[in-house]
Amino acid sequence: MWTDKQRGIRVSQQELLCKNACGYYGNPAWQGFCSKCWRERAHPAGATIQGVRPSNDGTPLTFSKFEEKKNMEKSRRINTMRRLFWGTPSPPKRQEASESHAHVLKAYQSLEPGDFTGFLKILRSPSSQRLQSRCTAFHKTMEAYHDLPVQKQSDLVQDFYQSFAEYFSSFSEAQVTQIMEHVEKLIMTRLHKWVFCHDSCDDEQKDLALQRRIRSLNWVTPQMLSVPFPDKKTTVTGDPFLPAITAIIEMDAKRAPQDKLTCVSKCSQHVFEALSTSNSEPANADDFLSGLIYVVLKANPPRLHSNMQYVIRFGLPHSLMAGESGYYFTNLSCAVAFIEKLDGPALNLSSEEFEGYMLRQRTPFARSKRQELAGETQDLLEELKGRQEKLDQGVDALNMQLQKWVEEVNSQLDEATAQFTLVQKEMTAQSEDSQLSSSSHDTVTQEDDDNEDQTLLAFSNEHACPEDTDC
Repeated sequence: MWTDKQRGIRVSQQELLCKNACGYYGNPAWQGFCSKCWRERAHPAGATIQGVRPSNDGTPLTFSKFEEKKNMEKSRRINTMRRLFWGTPSPPKRQEASESHAHVLKAYQSLEPGDFTGFLKILRSPSSQRLQSRCTAFHKTMEAYHDLPVQKQSDLVQDFYQSFAEYFSSFSEAQVTQIMEHVEKLIMTRLHKWVFCHDSCDDEQKDLALQRRIRSLNWVTPQMLSVPFPDKKTTVTGDPFLPAITAIIEMDAKRAPQDKLTCVSKCSQHVFEALSTSNSEPANADDFLSGLIYVVLKANPPRLHSNMQYVIRFGLPHSLMAGESGYYFTNLSCAVAFIEKLDGPALNLSSEEFEGYMLRQRTPFARSKRQELAGETQDLLEELKGRQEKLDQGVDALNMQLQKWVEEVNSQLDEATAQFTLVQKEMTAQSEDSQLSSSSHDTVTQEDDDNEDQTLLAFSNEHACPEDTDC
C-alpha cells in the first residue's frame, strides 16, 4: 500500500507562509516573502544609509535630505497616479456630483459575484463615464510607455489597483475584492500583449531552460515521487491525473491573471480528486505537493515561468497572499522550485543512479514493465483462483438444489398418485350406487303400472253389469 511507503517530499504549513510572519503565503519568487512584505523590502519608506553620497553641488547628502528626497519621489508618484485616475492633481471634491456618485456606488454594490458582463454594463453606463474614462486613460498610458522595465510597469498597475479601490472605500472588503477582480480582468486583458514576457526581462530564456529541465526528467515515475497511484483493483478509466494536466496546460491560453489562477485552482482540485481515487485516506499536503510535481512533469506547460511571473507582477495582491488560490499558487511555485533543484536523494536514488537516468544510461521503464507484467500475472492468477473457487461453490450449490428439487418432485408425484387412487375409488363407488338406485326405481314403477291396470279393469266391470241385466 501507498501508506506503507516513505514519502520523499515533505512540506509543512509554516514553510508556505511568509518569512516575515505576517500570516500571508510566501513565494519562492519573492525569496519566501509575501507580495506585501516583498514590496516593502524592495521599496522601503525610509532606508538607513551606511554612508553618504555627494550631491550635485559637491556637498555630502545627509540622511535627512535623503529621506526628504524619498518622500518627494513617493508624493510625485502618488500624484501621478491620481492625475491618471482623477484627471486632476487632487481627487474631486465631495460636493461635486454627490448624487451621481451615490447612484454609481449603489449600482456596483448590487453587482452579482462573478458577473463580469454586468460589471462592463455598469462601467459603460453614463453614470460611470468618469471611471470608464480613467480606465481608458490608464490603458493608453501603459501602451505609450510599454518600453518601461517590466518592474516599473508592475508598480504602475499595482498603484492603479490601489487608486481604483479607494473609490469604493465605503464598501465591504468582499465587495471591493469582487469589483477589483473585474477591474484586473478588464485592464490586464488589454495589456497582456504589452507586458507578458516583456523584452526587459529574461522570462523567455527561463521558460526554455525550465522546459528543457522538465523534458530531461521525463523518466521520473510516480513511484519515485511517492505519488499514490490507483492499483489494479481500483476501477479507473485512463490516467486519473489527466484532467489536472489539461487544466495546467490551459493556463497559457488565458490573459487575465485571475483566469490563470483559476486554471491553477482547477488543476489542484483535480489533483485532490485523483488522490482520493488512489487512496482510501484523505490526501494531505505531502500527497498534494507530490501529485502536483508529477502533473507538472507530465504536462510540461508552455511558458510556465512567464505565466507565473505575469500573475506575480500584475495579479491582485490578495489573490496570492491568502485564500484557496494563494495556497494553490504557492504550492505550484514550490513544485517548480523542487523540479529546478531535483536530485537523487529527493527521489530516494543514489547520485550514480540519478546521473545514469539523466544520461539515458538507465531506464526505469524496463524494470517497471517487468514488475508490472509480473504484478499483472499475479493478479490474473489470483483472479482465476477466485473465479475457480466461486465456480466450485456454485456447482455444489447447484447439485444441492437439483437433489432437493428431485426429492420435491418425487414427493409431489407420490402425493398426486395417492390422490388419484382415492378419487378413482370414490368414482367407482358412486357409479355402483347410481346403478342400484336405477334398478330399484324401475321395479317400483312396473308395480305401480300393474296396480293401475287392475284398478281400471275393476272399474269397467262394475259399470258393465247393469247393462247386461237389462238385456
